[in-house]
Amino acid sequence: MTDKVREKIEFDKSLLEHGKKYLVGIDEVGRGPLAGPVVCCAVVMPFEDEKIIDGIDDSKKLSEKKRVALAEKIKQTAIDYCICEVSPEEIDEINILQATKLCMKRCAEGIKKVVPDLVVTDAVDISVSFPQLSVIKGDLKSYTIGAASILAKVYRDDMMVEYDKIYPQYAFAKNKGYGTKDHIKALKEIGSCPLHRKTFIKNFSEEKGKI
Repeated sequence: MTDKVREKIEFDKSLLEHGKKYLVGIDEVGRGPLAGPVVCCAVVMPFEDEKIIDGIDDSKKLSEKKRVALAEKIKQTAIDYCICEVSPEEIDEINILQATKLCMKRCAEGIKKVVPDLVVTDAVDISVSFPQLSVIKGDLKSYTIGAASILAKVYRDDMMVEYDKIYPQYAFAKNKGYGTKDHIKALKEIGSCPLHRKTFIKNFSEEKGKI
C-alpha cells in the first residue's frame, strides 16, 4: 500500500482504544447544492493488509472514474455500510446543518452487522448511542471517512443523473444540483422544481410555479 494510505489507516487505528476493533467513518455530500438531498454514508472497513484498498482519499480529490471504481471495491470489501439521504423538504424544514446531523445519525444507526466501538465524522458532532468523535478535515486524515465520502458522492451523483431525466431543464446530470450559472439562469427563467431547496433559492427564483 502507498505511504499516504498507510498514514490514514494508522490514524484510524490510533483512534481505537486497546481491544477495540470497529471504527465507523461517516461523511456527507450535498450540503451546498440548490437542489437534491443531502446524502451521508457510514462505513466499517477492515484494516488487514490484504484487504486495504489503495487510492482511498477525500472524494473531492478523485476523478469521477476513480471514484466509481473505488466505490465498487469499497462495497465489496467493507464489513458493513449504510447510505442515507435527507430530502429537500426536510432540509427546508430543519436547516441544512440539522439535516446533515440527522442523516449522519441515521447512517450510524444503520450499521447492523457489528457493534461500533467508535463513530468518527468529518467535523460534525452527532448524537448517537456509541462513542463519537468529530475530526477536523477527517476526510483527508481518515481512511474510513475517506471511504464513506466516496460511497456518498457516487450515490448522490448517480441520483442526480437520474433526476436529470425527469427535470432536464436544470442540467442536474452536469451540475449535480449546485448553483452553476446555467442552473441559476434556469431557475430565474422557469422557476423551481420539487427537488429544489426553497430556502436555498430565494435569491434566484421568482417562482413561476412548480414544474
